[in-house]
Amino acid sequence: MVPSATSPERDPATSDPTVLKLRKTLTSESAPLAHRFRALFSLKHLASQHPPTDATVPAIQAIAAAFASPSALLKHELAYCLGQTGNDTSVPYLRHVLEDRNEDAMCRHEAAEALGALGHEASLELLRGLRDDDSEEVVVRETCEIAVQRIEWEHSEARSIEKLKKSDFSSIDPAPPLPQASQQRAIHQLEETLLDTSLPLFQRYRAMFALRDLSSPPTLPTAVTAVQALAHGFDDPSALFRHEIAFVFGQLSHPASIPSLVQTLSNPLEESMVRHEAAEALGSLGDEEGVTDVLKRFLNDPEQVVRDSIVVALDMAEFEKNGEIEYATIPETAQAVAA
Repeated sequence: MVPSATSPERDPATSDPTVLKLRKTLTSESAPLAHRFRALFSLKHLASQHPPTDATVPAIQAIAAAFASPSALLKHELAYCLGQTGNDTSVPYLRHVLEDRNEDAMCRHEAAEALGALGHEASLELLRGLRDDDSEEVVVRETCEIAVQRIEWEHSEARSIEKLKKSDFSSIDPAPPLPQASQQRAIHQLEETLLDTSLPLFQRYRAMFALRDLSSPPTLPTAVTAVQALAHGFDDPSALFRHEIAFVFGQLSHPASIPSLVQTLSNPLEESMVRHEAAEALGSLGDEEGVTDVLKRFLNDPEQVVRDSIVVALDMAEFEKNGEIEYATIPETAQAVAA
């Protein structure tokens, strides 16, 4: 049974006024979605402290409490943030989401990916079972496949001898980049691995993150070419793979990715989980000319998760334009909601 995350009387979150205020904003269905996202990333910061603090577990419980929300977009982001905490307290909440077949597939996929990020070997039995279940959603099966290989890699001898390039990104990724020696291959060779559908998804993801690291910082001579190689991944048959390309572009915030992101967002036949990620990636590029105008065109999109993503993306774009130091900072208007 998943630990209670919805009972304030028994929840240590009540002993920390900062966590409690953020929790109230995050779990309030009347609070603007953009404010709830900012509260979430503030809680993620508190939940990810190493070594843990007195606020760590209450922050994790506060994040998990919001799984009661009807918003698939918010719940999928909750799962992502729990996976980024590096704290095993998150595991039962993520297992609960993944095992719930009535939950949105996008949320379950993110829970599986988060379990992979946490690297807990006890999660392997569940992940392998869902990976091998032909009745499961494809996106869930594929994510479980990657998560299994990530955990196995995490505990392998290969990991201890691989020389990985230090990343500019603090995220725990679904797969590590290819080893540094491999990264010295020509970009077109990495692109071949990226696009080779006969290879395991985990290996292709490793090429993806190697290309990401060759795209950062944006002044690298390899950056534009690597971004263009990644953009070809939007033609992949796997929606999961396409969504991860968009996520990587959100991390990079490279202007060269804008044309492919706009095309992906504008495609009504594209899966909503891909379009939503493209929208948020464009939000991270909100200080680039014309991006905000593009996003506003989709405020009334037929897909709820896309509409919600546009709201968050426009908030991100405003943050970029204003030059705010930290997106997780809660605006003053949200403080009133939390009070």
